[in-house]
Amino acid sequence: MPAEKTHPRAQPEAVDVAVVGAGPAGLAAAGAAAAAGASVLLLDASAREGGQYWRHRPEDVAAEAARPAWHHGWSTFLSLRERVDTARRHGRLTHLQSTQVLSIDVPEDAGDFTLHTAATPESQGPAGLRAVHAHTVVLATGAYDRHLPVPGWTLPGVMAAGGIQAFIKTQGVAPGRRVLLAGTGPFLLAAAASVLRSGAEVAAVCESTDLTGWAPGGATAALVPSKGAEGAEYAALLARRRVPYRLRRVVTRILGAGRVEAVATAAVDRSGTLIPGTEEVYEDVDVVGLGWGFAPQTELLLQTAARTRLDADGSLVGVVDARQESSVPGLFLAGELTGVTGAVGAVAEGRIAGAAAAGRASTGPATARARTAAWADRAARTRHRLFARAMHTAHPVPEGWQSWMSENTTICRCEEVPYGEVLDARDGLHLPDPRSLKGQTRAGMGMCQGRMCGFAMTCLTAGTDPAGPLRAEHARQVGVRPLSSPVALGAFLTSDDEPDRPRP
Repeated sequence: MPAEKTHPRAQPEAVDVAVVGAGPAGLAAAGAAAAAGASVLLLDASAREGGQYWRHRPEDVAAEAARPAWHHGWSTFLSLRERVDTARRHGRLTHLQSTQVLSIDVPEDAGDFTLHTAATPESQGPAGLRAVHAHTVVLATGAYDRHLPVPGWTLPGVMAAGGIQAFIKTQGVAPGRRVLLAGTGPFLLAAAASVLRSGAEVAAVCESTDLTGWAPGGATAALVPSKGAEGAEYAALLARRRVPYRLRRVVTRILGAGRVEAVATAAVDRSGTLIPGTEEVYEDVDVVGLGWGFAPQTELLLQTAARTRLDADGSLVGVVDARQESSVPGLFLAGELTGVTGAVGAVAEGRIAGAAAAGRASTGPATARARTAAWADRAARTRHRLFARAMHTAHPVPEGWQSWMSENTTICRCEEVPYGEVLDARDGLHLPDPRSLKGQTRAGMGMCQGRMCGFAMTCLTAGTDPAGPLRAEHARQVGVRPLSSPVALGAFLTSDDEPDRPRP
């Protein structure tokens, strides 16, 4: 049975293990920690478990048991959820839904972590801040779509590729009648397949690379045959529906009066710079999906000052050891927070992290069966990390993306800051980093706190080298937030948080 919704009033005051996030990694971690005998608190901002990957419609149990057409690994989700629900029924786990963790206090000496939580704005739970203490914490906060600006991207009808798929998963229909998808990476194929299966049309899929980057990683890709089979399934569907798959092609302008009506695309060279005279316009398009990979949600991680690094795709990720423990003792990381690897790798990392968090002093699994399962998880983690590195290398964000921009293109949607203003401040006022530019132009100061424009701002200030030292520092700048998400001021006035502990 699906977990019953639990509101913040039912939150325990202290637990052995707190798991933040109920996606693939979080569900696996919570189930593993509870199975190891720990008391577990599973917190998630969504009203339904599954995260972005297994996002689904509110259905009854009978209907939900069948795999929806646009999901992979649905049986794995049902198994993980059942394990969590079993632990909940036996009193070993509390599942707190529609609850956001705003901040984390790292313990001094041998103390506990303190997590400051609040109900999400759409929740029917009580307002106010709450605090819970946990001996160990597993962060499995997942990722969100990474964005690059393009002229016209603020028009209604422009969405992230992940947003299109999330819409279909929750609504059962596509957000438009004729969709064009563009960006880079295999996820474009998955999003296109979801659109087709929902009954809508895909005008084209525009991939910015030429796929030759897969040549060095071909052997690595063979380590995860399920990925190849999944990609072949999508490619066959697109071929049957005669969907154009255009290589080395990008969206240069999104056109329309009041909403999306047409899309201009052009060919690019290996650096991503536009090739003059190659522009083509797709007419009668009402939705555009832009996909440039995913950015791990690092807000809570950065609050702890745990060690981070830049991954192969230029994303800031947490550094962990073989047990998924970060540089902060007792803080474990799993899933996209350690690098975008996909759901199967995230589940493996979650199980490793959950078991380790439940028994940090343990020397290993107690039974032969548990040892075999642990070995399988470690092997799966290695395979999927290698595959992810090959994928990121083959599908980089084009270095020449700025050649698509015009001076009046909005770069910060929240504060409506144009590209030209950012360049003037950077070059004319000699402001070398995102934090300085934020103070001058307000780029990154809006409701999303830089989640939409942060990657572009990092590229503009730290150069094109995805592994450069400035990129890491500037990525930390755009990711640091005193609160992980917006919260109503009224929550502070009705707080049940402990007065003798730091408030977020």
